[in-house]
Amino acid sequence: MPMSNEHRQKLQAFRESIDNIDAALVFMLAERFKITKAVGYYKSENDLPPADPAREDEQIERLRALAKSANLDPEFSEKFLHFIIREVIQHHERIRESGNL
Repeated sequence: MPMSNEHRQKLQAFRESIDNIDAALVFMLAERFKITKAVGYYKSENDLPPADPAREDEQIERLRALAKSANLDPEFSEKFLHFIIREVIQHHERIRESGNL
């Protein structure tokens, strides 16, 4: 069955909002990684370890609570944060290994 013009317009409006949110997420992630890169250099300059498991655990619990209050699946938010944390640690390790200070 072909989609009506009304349905097409409604979907287009939803998709435009999703596109705007996706763009905002990309820019927010870029800003976050800019800051974590600076943290990586700071850790390397001061001979601090790339990972901080206690901080990571605190962040996961904080994000799970935020997700729950926002009616977002806490499991999803935890997986998302774990992904970001792994990327950040890899960046910190590369900074440390390169000696690029």
